[in-house]
Amino acid sequence: MWKNYFKVAFRNLLRYKIFSFINIFGLGVSMALSLIVITLVLDQYKYDKHNTQKERIFRVNTLSEKYRPTATTTMALKDVFLSEFTGVEKVARLKRGFGNQSMMDFKQDVNIPITGYFADPEVLDLFELELEMGNPATALSDPYSVVLTRATANKLFRTPDPLGEVIKVGAQGEFKVTGILKETPELKSHLLFEGLASFSTVPSLTLTDSISTNVLESWDHVYEGYMYILLNDGYSPLEIQENLHKTAKAHYAAEDPSKHDFQLQSLTAIALGPDINNSIGPFLPRIFVIFLGGLALIIMLTSCFNYTNLSIARSLTRAKEIGIRKVTGAKRSQLFSQFISEAILTAFLAMLFSWIIVVFAKPFLLNLRLVQLLKWDFSTSLEVYPYLIGFTLIVGLLAGFFPAVILSSFQPVKVLKDLGGMKLFSRFGLRKALLVLQFAISLIFIVSAILVFKQTDLFLNKDRGFAVEDKVLVKLNNSNSEQLKAELINYSNVESVSAISHIPGAGVTMGDEFQIGPEAEKYEMDYFNVDEDYLASMGIGLIAGKNFNPQNPESNKSKILINQLAVERFGFGSPTEAVGQVLLRGNSTSYEIIGVVPNYIHRHLLVQDAPMALFFNPEEFSQLQVKYSGSDEAIIATLNTAWNKVNPDLKLDYDFFEVEMNEMYNVFFGILGKVVGLVAFLAVMISCLGLLGMATYAAEVKTKEVAIRKTLGATVSGIAIQLSLGFIKLVGIAILLGLPAAWFVNNLWLQSLAYRVNMGVGTIALSLFFISVLTVFTVGSQALRAALLNPSTNLRNE
Repeated sequence: MWKNYFKVAFRNLLRYKIFSFINIFGLGVSMALSLIVITLVLDQYKYDKHNTQKERIFRVNTLSEKYRPTATTTMALKDVFLSEFTGVEKVARLKRGFGNQSMMDFKQDVNIPITGYFADPEVLDLFELELEMGNPATALSDPYSVVLTRATANKLFRTPDPLGEVIKVGAQGEFKVTGILKETPELKSHLLFEGLASFSTVPSLTLTDSISTNVLESWDHVYEGYMYILLNDGYSPLEIQENLHKTAKAHYAAEDPSKHDFQLQSLTAIALGPDINNSIGPFLPRIFVIFLGGLALIIMLTSCFNYTNLSIARSLTRAKEIGIRKVTGAKRSQLFSQFISEAILTAFLAMLFSWIIVVFAKPFLLNLRLVQLLKWDFSTSLEVYPYLIGFTLIVGLLAGFFPAVILSSFQPVKVLKDLGGMKLFSRFGLRKALLVLQFAISLIFIVSAILVFKQTDLFLNKDRGFAVEDKVLVKLNNSNSEQLKAELINYSNVESVSAISHIPGAGVTMGDEFQIGPEAEKYEMDYFNVDEDYLASMGIGLIAGKNFNPQNPESNKSKILINQLAVERFGFGSPTEAVGQVLLRGNSTSYEIIGVVPNYIHRHLLVQDAPMALFFNPEEFSQLQVKYSGSDEAIIATLNTAWNKVNPDLKLDYDFFEVEMNEMYNVFFGILGKVVGLVAFLAVMISCLGLLGMATYAAEVKTKEVAIRKTLGATVSGIAIQLSLGFIKLVGIAILLGLPAAWFVNNLWLQSLAYRVNMGVGTIALSLFFISVLTVFTVGSQALRAALLNPSTNLRNE
């Protein structure tokens, strides 16, 4: 029986080629987007699922009333777990600070060959990291030992067996290779690293390094590393969680402004989990996957609307077939199965087409920064296919269910009557309602794409209150800032050089608590470390007071510059009154305010600016900001020459100021703009395909009417307008419904931004222009084709 259903379905697809093409193409394009989302979710779902102990492994996150939860925690918890808790079998720590900070970090030092963590020996067991070479029992026991991934070992050494070899990791010293991890690309972990150094190295590092021994015992340092625990079999994590709450209360005073607490997070809930601070590796937060899934679902529904619309539109053509089948004894269930089989066959053909689209799109997708960070390879392993088959069946049933119900319900006596009288809303036909809904959704996406583009343009080009152009950043990477600065300033195309900790407006902020007296209220304030040439290089003047003294650098260390927002926050009255006042920082270190600068945008543009301070602390300088004249090529040559004179044994690492400042906006909003723009394009294209199918069918149905009108003297333009008017009215209704919805939807995300664009007349006009042009072109082409037909051809049999 089903064989016959599919044979008839295939014949019908070949018979109605235009409608079949529109359905397969529309479903195929939308299914391609859905396929990408499905493979993405499946890829994210793989993280840590191979771990046989995954149900018993938990990460300890830190909670705070003032900030978002963070994946890091205090290292002091390990001793508490082992001495005071029952039910904890093993504890493993991972500490930041070994080599480069992160494989996603913007502060990569090109002279440090590795990125990783300091790790307890238990890490190998907890995460089931198998060694290709070396002894897992001792590989991470001794200080200054390191375990490398096979890819890193191949990068650093020519020999396939590098055990016993030594690598130099910046100022941290030399590390001996004691193990090589097996390559297991199919086993995905949320941990991302090139090497793991022994945790026993940390106490032996000097206090002058960025890593000091007190962080292992301090309960205040909750951002240094990560902690994982393995519970005993049958032990409930709820008991551990309750004891963690008690531990937090015991070690953090009631007046603790951050109200620190601890929370267990299951290993399998880290990837595709909530978006928290200091995540240890790249993964997609659950909300992002929901967002992508929602977009794919909307596009999928739009394609299903097309199928429903065109199937019902063709009901007149198939009315006789249905009537004859019923008269000869066919049951409604059999007819329903026939129409469902057609929809499922169409869905499977669309799936094949979508697979071809994904294969051709794969090289482009693999070049996206987000895909590279996630190490997402669009795997097509066998486990993907059951999901694809199930997805295809769902799409077929979703697209074909309503037409099957409608068409199988026709009464033989009434099959030749007009079916356009079926109503969904008062005088609004079902097909018209779906068409209006499609174009309203398309309009929402068009408006959204335009606003995302305009918002990105705002981020990239907004006046931040300081000079952006003609500046290049040179990463110091442990080199001497004073020597390099003195060398660079000698070149004719170098206008000024300033040493800084980090640049403003790039999304990186450092902050601390300040107060005007020991008993006064504490306020959070952002800060930068800069030298005496910073203000001139940035084109920022002083409102009151003076700059840092270039003649006495040591005295500058107890001085501070603040902005106008800080003047208001601490209640100094005016900038002039603020000069000479003293601020206490964190541990009661006092700083004299010597000057006040205007409010310039030092945070990223997603949030409001805040009180800010400028310190003079050469130990925190990480890069030089070089203002130059002339060409980019000339300044790069200058940088290379100066660097090689001062640091002949180190590699130069530089980036242009504007590029680094805008990197976050280009990565995030650039990807968002591409996604929303693509979805908008697909939504409009699919809607126009549905409109094309409806217009084509309407033109075919009215060929005799057109012929009679032309015989009676109607003009081609008059007939074309007459045929188009109904569809244009529907699109007009869609615009009336879609614009308010677009305003509401986009205001939801725009209102969360500190600096934002508005949905003004220009955005509305451009959106309406796109919709109008596409509508006129789609409908008008079919109406004009029908109007140009020869009347004698259509009336010869009358």
